[in-house]
Amino acid sequence: MSRTVAILGATGLVGRTMLALLEERDFPCETVRLLASERSAGRTQRFRGRDVPVEAVHQGAFTGAEVALFAVENPLAQQWAPVARAEGAVVVDNSSAFRYDPAVPLVVPEVNGALLASRPTLIANPNCSAAPLVMALAALRGLGTLRSVVASTYQSVSGAGSEAVADLEAGLRSGLDGPVPRRPDGSPAFAFNCIPHIDRFESNDYSREEMKVVWEARRILDLPELPVSVTAVRVPVRVGHCASVHARYDRAIDPAAARQALAGFPGLRVVDDPASARYPMPLDAEGIDDVLVGRVRRDLADPHGIVLWIASDNLRKGAALNAVQIAERVVGAPAAAR
Repeated sequence: MSRTVAILGATGLVGRTMLALLEERDFPCETVRLLASERSAGRTQRFRGRDVPVEAVHQGAFTGAEVALFAVENPLAQQWAPVARAEGAVVVDNSSAFRYDPAVPLVVPEVNGALLASRPTLIANPNCSAAPLVMALAALRGLGTLRSVVASTYQSVSGAGSEAVADLEAGLRSGLDGPVPRRPDGSPAFAFNCIPHIDRFESNDYSREEMKVVWEARRILDLPELPVSVTAVRVPVRVGHCASVHARYDRAIDPAAARQALAGFPGLRVVDDPASARYPMPLDAEGIDDVLVGRVRRDLADPHGIVLWIASDNLRKGAALNAVQIAERVVGAPAAAR
């Protein structure tokens, strides 16, 4: 085994999680190449018992790498993806830079992994709330035809990066003894707060984060005309995104049948016993690969509606895990090497 995997953005929350997952899942590689900005060069990170140096990304950095996992913002992804591909790597990109390009597959392996059979050299990783949502909806495909989806996401602060987590923790400490301060840039505090504003607002008054889920759910499910409406909220949680999902079908869906279908779908785990206080929560989802689904019930406002509650680790299935699973498919590795 002489395979090399490169990680661009290796020092960020998602990049570090990618590295941890390569080790946890025994990904078949001999070497990892950790790439980041100049300011991060010279650090080291542990992988399989040894310290691996972080390099500043440069021309030639991807030579010899079979797969390159990207965990950087859009401009850097757009700059370095062509370079990595020209140097022979298959790029799995976690940014939104290529998600809406019809020539680039947007993949959740459990849902539309068949798109990887064409051996694309650039693959887009979906939004951290879109991935768990489409998994739950895909699990219910056999029970009826999906007509519409209304979802509200409750997204942890780690979705905004490590500096945001530091802002949350500082605000929590300050708020215990006095007024909760706004964030250093003047934005509303993460601590003790819920903020219905993630990313910029579009001309239709929905935030771009909300529209990402709309666009990506349609694309991954291959339902381009599906009516989807989303409200995205940042909540004072370190790790773990949740979603309340109202899905409408062409017929009534029995909740027991829905639970059975969800439980049989790869990557989903049903946690649904409210009488015993068992339901999906961020603290339970943190650090695990499965997407937790519960609170399955009929929609009282629509006889053809079913309501779900989802919790997942946004750094894992919402980002790093999905990318590593794609990489496993690319190299033909066993998908369950945990």
